[in-house]
Amino acid sequence: MRKKGRQVVLDTETTGLNPKEGHRIIEIGCVELINRRLTDRQFHMYINPQRNIDAGAIEVHGITNEFLQDKPLFKDVADDFIDFIRGAELVIHNAPFDVGFMDREFSLLNPAAEKTADFCTVFDSLVYARKKHPGQRNSLDALCKRYGIDNSHRDLHGALLDAEILSDVYLLMTGGQLSILEDDLADDGVEQEIQRLSSDRAALKVIHCSADELAEHQKTLEMLEKSSGACLWNQ
Repeated sequence: MRKKGRQVVLDTETTGLNPKEGHRIIEIGCVELINRRLTDRQFHMYINPQRNIDAGAIEVHGITNEFLQDKPLFKDVADDFIDFIRGAELVIHNAPFDVGFMDREFSLLNPAAEKTADFCTVFDSLVYARKKHPGQRNSLDALCKRYGIDNSHRDLHGALLDAEILSDVYLLMTGGQLSILEDDLADDGVEQEIQRLSSDRAALKVIHCSADELAEHQKTLEMLEKSSGACLWNQ
């Protein structure tokens, strides 16, 4: 069952580009969002693909055949991985690539597992970015630059690092917090009863922003206006 408000930002690294040619997943990285807020739950695993990695792929992610020799097989981590993502909305940049590899790995299990779409929904952040920023570059690096996200520590691709970066991109690109009055949901995903304030309560204390805070706020508005083309708060 899908837990309300639960998303898993996911990335994989692979031995090559096409699972139909026998290429396999070698790294999975996932971070969890509940009600658009990062939790401390992650899933990260390196996997022995039982085949060699293409030289071109090693140039991208830096993961070598030697490094993976003592790592578990996909079948050894499949149950934990499926339990982590089951019922969530997966946020993936260029989802057909990762989902294609995941479905291939699921099909090789004995017995074969369901396909990703049977127990998860998928949000393709690349498709969303292309609609939001038509005619522009929408790679993860390009989106980091557009939204002011520091990815200077990303010399090579890595599944967990890319999932963490994508979570920041996703939250900014899709509007950040849903509401200024938004509150957490209970752990079971059930919304809490609205608590109404007493009419005879003491007046709320008003704390005004400092000049430095106002300047930082204006910088944020200008960044939003630059990335989206319009910012109502600046009008």
